[in-house]
Amino acid sequence: MIKENVVTLQHFVSVEELTNEEVLALLARGEEFKAGAKFEGLEKQTFACNLFFENSTRTHNSFHIAECKLGLDVMEFDVSTSAVSKGETLYDTILTLGALGVEVCVIRHNQEHYYEELIKSPNIDCAIVNGGDGSGQHPSQCALDLMTIQEEFGTFEGLKVAIVGDLFHSRVARSNMQMLKRLGAELYFAAPEVWYPSEEFDQYGTYLPIDEIVDKVDVMMMLRVQHERHDGTVFLSKEDYHRKYGLTVERAKRMKPTAIIMHPAPVNRDAELADELVESEQSRIVTQMTNGVYVRMAILEAVLRGRNCLK
Repeated sequence: MIKENVVTLQHFVSVEELTNEEVLALLARGEEFKAGAKFEGLEKQTFACNLFFENSTRTHNSFHIAECKLGLDVMEFDVSTSAVSKGETLYDTILTLGALGVEVCVIRHNQEHYYEELIKSPNIDCAIVNGGDGSGQHPSQCALDLMTIQEEFGTFEGLKVAIVGDLFHSRVARSNMQMLKRLGAELYFAAPEVWYPSEEFDQYGTYLPIDEIVDKVDVMMMLRVQHERHDGTVFLSKEDYHRKYGLTVERAKRMKPTAIIMHPAPVNRDAELADELVESEQSRIVTQMTNGVYVRMAILEAVLRGRNCLK
């Protein structure tokens, strides 16, 4: 039973591991932090380490700021100057950091489910927070997206949400579709057919062309074309992709006046989303970034509580 938005977690690796009550309590705690709530404080000096094996601006810096706001001592891990360059495995890296006294490791890695080995090991002595695993999960992005939607509409029940773009390679889509469906939203997917893994996605929503859903939904959640996860082939130019599959200015005019535009960023302007829509009145992209700090504070607080690091 969750009381007063108090969540206790040993790790934070996947939305599948959380109950609806835990997710909603984390969102509520994020809102409290955003409204100025005070953190109860740390029992002792506590170290967090951010290990990003893939490039990141928002997630990496958002976690860093959240850690600083909570009073953690933050270690930044430089992959290029670490023993990883000598062949050290992720497991041995985390084993070392735990032995040095790090309490929380925030990790982004290109291997899906990298965290499974870490959280199952009796010898890993630190909490694992997943900052994104390949094309698998992005649970903290899911949390900030949910926080943004809840701020806007007050509920998830009955909301119509479109997730549009490079679905095959998107950890954001996977985390969001799971939680949004569990919380009562109605989901639609739009993407080039080659990027739509129907066996995985059909159980969560309906696949339709973007022109058939843009005027129906409350949320247009656009996704970046993840060129770095493709094999180097490009089947459409940027302009053709925008015209066929992107949220153009013309399509946006058909949106409901109360509907919002979301994007996990970075945005390929004039590809998945028209440049002038990124900071438009209906866009919540900047709000998502802001909310990321506060919900990640809530996530970190939950795992610190799980490690008995709080006063």
